[in-house]
Amino acid sequence: MARDLLLEVGAEEIPASFIGPALEDLRRVVTERMADARLKHGEVKLYGTPRRLAVLVLGVADAGEDVVKEVLGPSAKAAFDAQGKPTKAAEKFAEGLKLTVEQLGRSQTAKGEYVSARVEEKGRPAADILQDALHVAVHSINFRKSMRWGDVEASFARPVQWLLALLGGDLVPVVFGDVKSGRVTYGHRFLSPAAIELEAPADYEAVLEKAHVVADIAKRRAQLVRKVTAAAQAAGGKVLEDEGLVDQVTNLVELPSPVVGTFEERHLDLPAEVLVQEMKSHQRYFSLVDGAGKLLPKFIAVSNTPVRDEQLSLRGYQRVLRARLADGRFFFDEDRKTPLIDRVEKLGRVVWQGQLGTYLEKVERFRSLAVWLAGQSKRAGESATIERASTLAKADLVTGMVGEFPELQGAMGREYARASGETDAVALAIFEHYLPRGAEDALPTQDAGALIGIADRLDSLCGIFAIGKAPSGAADPFGLRRACIAIIRLVLGRGYRLSLSAAVDEALRLLAPKLANVKRKAGEPAPREQVLEFFRGRLKSLWGEQHRTDVVEAVLAAGFDDLVSTHKRLEALSLIVGRADFQPLAAAFKRVVNIVEKQGRDVAGGQTRAEKLVDDAERQLHTAFTQARNSVAGLVQSDDFSGALKEITGLKPAVDTFFDKVMVMAEDKDLRENRIRLLVEIGALFNQVADFSKIQAETVG
Repeated sequence: MARDLLLEVGAEEIPASFIGPALEDLRRVVTERMADARLKHGEVKLYGTPRRLAVLVLGVADAGEDVVKEVLGPSAKAAFDAQGKPTKAAEKFAEGLKLTVEQLGRSQTAKGEYVSARVEEKGRPAADILQDALHVAVHSINFRKSMRWGDVEASFARPVQWLLALLGGDLVPVVFGDVKSGRVTYGHRFLSPAAIELEAPADYEAVLEKAHVVADIAKRRAQLVRKVTAAAQAAGGKVLEDEGLVDQVTNLVELPSPVVGTFEERHLDLPAEVLVQEMKSHQRYFSLVDGAGKLLPKFIAVSNTPVRDEQLSLRGYQRVLRARLADGRFFFDEDRKTPLIDRVEKLGRVVWQGQLGTYLEKVERFRSLAVWLAGQSKRAGESATIERASTLAKADLVTGMVGEFPELQGAMGREYARASGETDAVALAIFEHYLPRGAEDALPTQDAGALIGIADRLDSLCGIFAIGKAPSGAADPFGLRRACIAIIRLVLGRGYRLSLSAAVDEALRLLAPKLANVKRKAGEPAPREQVLEFFRGRLKSLWGEQHRTDVVEAVLAAGFDDLVSTHKRLEALSLIVGRADFQPLAAAFKRVVNIVEKQGRDVAGGQTRAEKLVDDAERQLHTAFTQARNSVAGLVQSDDFSGALKEITGLKPAVDTFFDKVMVMAEDKDLRENRIRLLVEIGALFNQVADFSKIQAETVG
């Protein structure tokens, strides 16, 4: 009879950001251990609050499934002599499996014939499997930071207070440090502090709710949003959207209880970003805005328990915020006393990356690169704004405000630029060169900020790859994946027609003095190739979310130097591959590509010689190709890739007839090579849009 399994680890308050990853670790280890033991189960549910991490597995079988395995022994030659009698090797093999020699069989393998036996392995009882699985799971949680306490050797995010482990109504013995598992859990620290004995895992969520704990993270989040939204409406405003803050506060409380507070209206003359960060970063308060999106002098704080004296609680929240806003005003007023341009020199004393120099050196590089990009993208008219904004782009890093709130870099640069008398265009470019900060963030509204942003990120990408610190696995300390995707979004979003490889070359040229003494591993690709391949990987991942992966691969294989053109080719090809008649079309194109790959290497380059074409079918193909090539050239030039594909696909009847009636591999060398050249030229025509050999035509339909 199937039973439910529950494991709960109770601890002192676990940091909010640790809870989600820790629960996934628990899920992974428990389910992997059960799978390894062939222990069947149903749905897996996760619960987490600041004081607990829990996994509930429904419908766990009583035992792992039985399995019959084939076990290989010694080779048949070693197991039996020339007369067919068993040797010591056969006898030892049978004895080890508690079988007789007569029960052994033989199996043919790639290495020859071997003695074998079919052995039945009984599934272990669930209780035995789970005792080991839960022990390993608790000890395998990978926290970003762990601690030890007392004489306990094991480490955890915070001191472990209790363990609850039940399989149905039975206790599963688990030990962590000096804590042994039981059937007791605890509710809200203040509203229900007494121990609660649990009779069955299925009761877990309901029992905790009665004890004033919403253990289900999704339910607690929804409750938080509902309560905060209602409180904001009652206060005459609405909550400034911030999904990250909602997630964080959700994991800071077990029972969300919002209260609305106020601050002095005079602080509204501070930049909105300052007020929001002061409330969010230090206090985890939600900001309120009016219908037009303007900040109100109000906030919402979320307590872990309903308060008896709301005014007393509010005075505490407001007192703390008052002090923080006073600090913010001090930084803002002091910072503005020094013109932003006068801070640039100080960047020479701030190291960006040890081998790549200071922020001042980085600014000088990406300023030159941004001006170069402006010329390449036909935005040279922005050069003056780009020069000035690039010079000032990182100057706010040495201000008091950004030192206190790094999240405000760019926003404070914009404000201090305005206070220093810089033009609105320069101030905006300083702010916008950081955009987009994430996948959902908006793009810059003008070219200066966008081009500076591309240059800044490209300098980082090329520099970090060149010194051998490229991302590996999940580790990406310099945020290069995010930077690469941002460059792609900027180029496509702003429609910049420029050569990606030339931009990489220019960035590496500007970095050359810093890279002169960098040693690279033997056989390692050059930085240029590494960076371009990195872009290729990000494009494949990004576009693969919206398009067939084989189509993306086909388009990228034909080149991606001009990202705007590449994306247009992808859109055009994605439309045609969905057609019912594409499979035979792709097959014909693949045949061309395959012959070119196999035979084209040995054929000298050059154009097809029309006078050497002897069969009507090859003459007709050459005529159709010549007409298509002339049309395709103009269509590609005007980015009409749908039209180009229409011209290219129009070659299919002539290609089919050619393969039906013409022997490509003719005995006559000149004739054979001329036919191959014709196919090479046709393949090159296809390749202006995509490498059709990469498309899995058999998946169409």
